[in-house]
Amino acid sequence: MDALFERLQQPEGEGWRLAESDILREWSKSGSASMDLLLQRGEQALDEGNSEAAIGHLTALVDHAPEFAAGWQARAAAYASMGQFGPALADLAEALRLEPRQFAALTQLGFMLEEAGNDTRALAAYRESLKIHPHQPEAIDGVARLEKLLSGTEI
Repeated sequence: MDALFERLQQPEGEGWRLAESDILREWSKSGSASMDLLLQRGEQALDEGNSEAAIGHLTALVDHAPEFAAGWQARAAAYASMGQFGPALADLAEALRLEPRQFAALTQLGFMLEEAGNDTRALAAYRESLKIHPHQPEAIDGVARLEKLLSGTEI
């Protein structure tokens, strides 16, 4: 994984895209086919807009595989989609405790903090995410937007 994270840092070429794909694929593997299926069902339900079903699948996942960071991060997304930022933040904290390089969780944290009006902490989360994966459009846009806002140049 360390080599993949090093490739994420490459500014030129498409190597970082392959590294990102490989990292995400590795993170989606729990080591158990049944736990992987719960993750897939939870993500599918979330994609279909059924946040309650997603939370159900993902809660079963984190209950049975509490050391699987992707489960916590996915459930955080489901909670956030329902506006339940408290549980979402708790799940992101657990995902980041388990896998501190979880750049998607950091970007999601930045977005949630920004939504809550905590712009300084949101900017810090986006920047931390970009240290790990500097090519994320959502985090890049978040940094640009918040730097303008916090510097007073936002109209």
